[in-house]
Amino acid sequence: MSKMQPAPEGVPVSDLIDDAIAALGDWRGETLARLRALIHEAEPDVVEEWKWGKPVWSHDGLICTGEVYKAYVKTTFAKGAAVPDPKGLFNSSLDGNVRRAIDFRPGEAIDEAAFKALIREAVALNAAKPARTKKTG
Repeated sequence: MSKMQPAPEGVPVSDLIDDAIAALGDWRGETLARLRALIHEAEPDVVEEWKWGKPVWSHDGLICTGEVYKAYVKTTFAKGAAVPDPKGLFNSSLDGNVRRAIDFRPGEAIDEAAFKALIREAVALNAAKPARTKKTG
């Protein structure tokens, strides 16, 4: 999916994502479709977008992207380094200070409850207001 073009004007984003999933026609499409469904289950008010040639899910800011490669499907969490991950799902982009990702490979089971918990934590993080600092002067 990294080679896909920007969304054409007037085409609903949900249709673009549906078409992208259908075009894959293999385990990657099935995996991306399942992850998409889990994101919607975890946050029914999620907004689907098409950015950087890939599906993006947002709620009060970017939650994660869905990326498809030959050997894996990746979800990159924009603020993943700040999202609690008690089940250790993050297995990629672990060296950065901001993002974290999960690479899903063929045949691997998805810990659905833990994935939905990550989505909810990312939404909560986006919704949290930054602490204000008092100016002294």
